[in-house]
Amino acid sequence: MMTATSSTPTLGTAMAADRIRHVTLSSVTLPLDVPVSDAKVLTGRQKPMTEVVFLFAEITTDEGRHGTGFSYSKRAGGPAQYAHAKEVAQNLLGQDPSDIGRVYDMLLWAGASVGRSGVATQALAAVDVALWDLKARRAGLPLAKLLGSYRDAVRTYNTSGGFLHAPVEEVKARAAESLASGIGGIKIKVGQPDMREDLRRLAAVREHLGEDVPLMVDANQQWDRHSALRFGRAVEEVGLVWIEEPLDAYDAEGHARLADALDTPIATGEMLSSVAEHVRLIEARAADVIQPDAPRVGGITPFLRLATLADHAGLELAPHFAMEIHLHLAAAYPREPWVEHFEWLNPLFNERLETRDGRMIVPDRPGLGFTLSDQCRAWVSDSVEFGRR
Repeated sequence: MMTATSSTPTLGTAMAADRIRHVTLSSVTLPLDVPVSDAKVLTGRQKPMTEVVFLFAEITTDEGRHGTGFSYSKRAGGPAQYAHAKEVAQNLLGQDPSDIGRVYDMLLWAGASVGRSGVATQALAAVDVALWDLKARRAGLPLAKLLGSYRDAVRTYNTSGGFLHAPVEEVKARAAESLASGIGGIKIKVGQPDMREDLRRLAAVREHLGEDVPLMVDANQQWDRHSALRFGRAVEEVGLVWIEEPLDAYDAEGHARLADALDTPIATGEMLSSVAEHVRLIEARAADVIQPDAPRVGGITPFLRLATLADHAGLELAPHFAMEIHLHLAAAYPREPWVEHFEWLNPLFNERLETRDGRMIVPDRPGLGFTLSDQCRAWVSDSVEFGRR
């Protein structure tokens, strides 16, 4: 007859949980090689973007497990994310890192007076991503596999070469380089004050790429309803994969009317900062392609809730920016998704993502599959630690 030993848990005997013992929060400023302009700059609403500010969270447990996550802000907001995270991070100490949902709710309540969207939850996103990274690392699995992936590679398109500060000849050259590197599609920016210039640039890029290359455009919310409809009708024959953010991000009714009027799919969602805001888009049938951003909606935990709703509504998924996180989330989406390729974040990490035959390959490294580079450490402008090393 077999008897239980001290190393074998028996019925009614709980195994000791690992606990969070140390947390580091860091504010990192990533300088861009050249100032970047989209339609918001050309219409006078913003200045060219020269940097991206990141909030990194590094979590260590009693058993020596590690997880790293990040959120970010373009232009304003980075210092606010860092400040809020510093106020609530002490609550992480002693918590079981496996209880991600419970920990997330605890942090929400710790900062309840500032709400459940925007900076309040974007500050939590870095911690939430770090906990998921830790959980997958502990399991020895890429995050996509831990979540239950549907594919080992995801269709990918490049955006960083199509900004409006670049002359069209440069856009064409960058597009060719992207395709040669294994990227499958190209997105260019539109939404200039003179729509005729948008149409000329689009026609030049389409002619350069040929009819078979997937091509998207992004207006960055710069049109009114009439202008968006006019543009959409003018480009129906171009065969675009989608028209992105043709209207104000919160104009669900306008996007719904546009999606109903045009054959070209409408994509939006990247600027929304909560699941609730995306629910309004979904219920209004305001998009054919939904584009949530995990750091902006508060992390992987709320992103997964949103993905379930989007799949139920039959929507395509194309997460915004942060491919280092979104590749894993897109791989775990039931419907064939897209992931956005930006090389901007490469200096922050020691590892690189591979693109081949039009797809981005899910790395076989545990967790997100990234470690912070020496350059990332050198760009830290402020940091704070909680607990014991």
